Amino acid sequence: MKVKIKAKVMDGSKIKRALIRMTTEILEKNRNLKNLVIIGIRTRGIYLGRRICRLVGELEKVDIPVGALDITPYRDDVTDRDVSPVVKKTEIPFSIGDMDVLLVDDVLNTGRTARAAMDGLFNLGRPRTIQLLVLIDRGHRELPIRADYVGKVLPTSKRELVQVMLDEVDGRDEVLITEPAGLRKKSSPREKK
Repeated sequence: MKVKIKAKVMDGSKIKRALIRMTTEILEKNRNLKNLVIIGIRTRGIYLGRRICRLVGELEKVDIPVGALDITPYRDDVTDRDVSPVVKKTEIPFSIGDMDVLLVDDVLNTGRTARAAMDGLFNLGRPRTIQLLVLIDRGHRELPIRADYVGKVLPTSKRELVQVMLDEVDGRDEVLITEPAGLRKKSSPREKK
């Protein structure tokens, strides 16, 4: 599907500043860093989680364990898709039982991804707390889920897409608002005359 770029809302420096700010908020809220673990939702959540881990290390000289969670088996829309989902590997080489889990994702939209991630976490153990960090909150919630840490609130229409690109995956850091190419606005009755 071809997309039309409508706006570039964040570049690498803005993403870095947002991550530094959110890391400071995390440190203020989590005094016992020995109880904190980071779980990134595949794919870009993993790399954002690793960046947060590095920033915590720089600021507090503490190494926070980082894991990767694939939510595919826990999605509620898998049966609605025509294509069989590709399940990737969940890599959490530490216990999450009674830990403070920082769940990291790139975009929060309907809340269904976060819900699926929580289902996946509870399959692995019972965390003491789960906190949610997202780079972008674009609204359109279908479930009562909110992020504890937000890089940027970005109101969008439902037809618009938010694309987060990270250097580790895409070769550059930026956040774009796009929409499918070729979409036409509906004309009003006055325009048809």
